[in-house]
Amino acid sequence: MTEAPPTELAVAREKFLALVDSVRPDLHRYVSRLVGSAIDGEDIVQDTLAKAFYAMSQQPELPPLRPWLFKIARNASIDFLRRYERKNVGPLPEDDEVSDDETRDPEAMRAALASFAALPVQQRSAVILKDVLDESLDDIAKHLDTSVEAVKALLVRGRGKLKAQAEASESDAPATAPMDPTQRALLSRYVELFNQRDWPAVQSMLIQECRLDLVSKSQRQGKAVGMYFGNYAKDTSASFQLGRVEGRPAIGVFRGEPLELDYVVLVELEGDRVAFIRDYRYVPYLARELAFVAD
Repeated sequence: MTEAPPTELAVAREKFLALVDSVRPDLHRYVSRLVGSAIDGEDIVQDTLAKAFYAMSQQPELPPLRPWLFKIARNASIDFLRRYERKNVGPLPEDDEVSDDETRDPEAMRAALASFAALPVQQRSAVILKDVLDESLDDIAKHLDTSVEAVKALLVRGRGKLKAQAEASESDAPATAPMDPTQRALLSRYVELFNQRDWPAVQSMLIQECRLDLVSKSQRQGKAVGMYFGNYAKDTSASFQLGRVEGRPAIGVFRGEPLELDYVVLVELEGDRVAFIRDYRYVPYLARELAFVAD
């Protein structure tokens, strides 16, 4: 059975994704730190690109790509924070303290994603854009609709708060609750079968209408998910391991010698069967922002 030719809309989407491909990793680094999660950050990147793709059809010409996408992403991140965090999203009070140092702060570059959540969004944006992405003060001011002097003040406050957090004791961090034993056993079995390349047994663990999100590529449900395992059957270089990212159960896909994390797959269960698979194979930059902990 041959596949139907792509529609005009699908072709246009592929061209758009190719156009924004070089911007996406930085876009993800930005929003992940705004919302404190690489996984949620990728959701916002997808939302940003969907909004931008629609907006393109409403405009006579394409605006400067990078600042335009970052503006859409910032607004989408603020909407996310207002829905789920409900803090640190208000305007920043006036600040008289400024810095003339236009270089990046290495401590901010190394800060964990969640560390940025303690900063108000304006401070958060300024520090990420300067210290993580090395944007100019002028570009940051345009992005935040403010002055260069205000950006300098935001950097002083934001960097100071990040430094204070880094100096605090890590022993205050909450412990991650252990995975439910039943869930762990089921996911371990799923991973074991993947490593054995026993695809009939893998598929027997799915509910009939299992959903698949091959992030940034396609979505499938039911019998169509079988094609997904057919593609993995051709892939003999991957090794799969159960673990966690951001406290969530995850399957790490490792390659190379020595093995290194290539990307992750999230799996949701319904009873004793797999109901939803989220595979990040086509967004490899995500793995660079994740700390995978073997379970």
